[in-house]
Amino acid sequence: MIDHVDLDRASADALVRARVAAVVNAAPSISGRYPNLGPEVLLKAGVTLIDNAGGGLLHRVRDGSKIRLYGGSVYVGRREVAKGIVQTPESVADQIVEARAGMSAQLEAFSANTIEFLRRERSLILDGVGVPELQVSMADRHVVVVAPGAGYAEDLWALKKYIRHQRPALIGVDTAADTMNKLGFRPDVVVGDPTGIEESTLKAASEVVVPAQPDGYAPGIERVQELGIGAVTFPASGNPEDLALLLTDTHNAALVVTVGFQATLREFLDSGRSGSNPSTFLTRLKLGTKVIDGRAVAVLHRHRRIGLVLLLLAVTVVVAVAVTLLLTGAAPAYSDGATRLWHTITGWVAGLFP
Repeated sequence: MIDHVDLDRASADALVRARVAAVVNAAPSISGRYPNLGPEVLLKAGVTLIDNAGGGLLHRVRDGSKIRLYGGSVYVGRREVAKGIVQTPESVADQIVEARAGMSAQLEAFSANTIEFLRRERSLILDGVGVPELQVSMADRHVVVVAPGAGYAEDLWALKKYIRHQRPALIGVDTAADTMNKLGFRPDVVVGDPTGIEESTLKAASEVVVPAQPDGYAPGIERVQELGIGAVTFPASGNPEDLALLLTDTHNAALVVTVGFQATLREFLDSGRSGSNPSTFLTRLKLGTKVIDGRAVAVLHRHRRIGLVLLLLAVTVVVAVAVTLLLTGAAPAYSDGATRLWHTITGWVAGLFP
């Protein structure tokens, strides 16, 4: 049972990971302000969603009580304690369509917050003032930054061949660093509150960057000090994902591949509802063409590998034909045909790489 207006994707993902059978929301899961993603996530996972059950629900049901759901009603024993609306994929889709009209107001509010953030952090965003120095070299290198967004573990695994061939610097943000370490991708840099990151991950990383408040206080710095791990602080009001991106830009990375970041407008607004801030928009603008989504990199790298395989296959065919002609002594007699075959094959190979 929750009381969460505009249920966002991060909260819904946490509920799905907890393997809940049903969610009863005292508040409306879609208020109409913007098309949030949480209800869709729950329904796709097979979780029953009863919506708008009333603010008194959490006071009428104690923790640990056995409840029964039927037709939108919530029962404790035989007593009905609340009644809400059972959401379906169709009802959620209809509400999402209506909520799109509210996006303009959300974007206007976000724009105002962005201007205020730029006033506070213009020296950081424009000139990189306050970005800590790192021992890990990123200059002219590819860098992969992994944040704990939706589907990030699968997207990271899809990049394993790219990582093996390009050997980029790896940055793990918050709990995504733990996942990287478990999958065998040792993070070079960990950015986030150390209290939520496993000890083995902190020790495996080459460097730890702890986000700090503008006054310099860094929550969690005591933990890395107790573990005897060196760490630097990064005073700023941006979120850890954006601080990681600013690190790559200030240290002259050639290309920044993002995994677990927001890729669409809906995801961007949904992340804003769950605690993100305007630093994301300005950070993306600052990095510009350096940033590319990890899913696109995985697709491009896979196609590149397919092209190389086809090239090797073509070379093998040419060599086999040449060897056959030489062994049979037919090379002189069939020189014209072999030449035509060669031109045909080389033309076909060239067509693979326009």
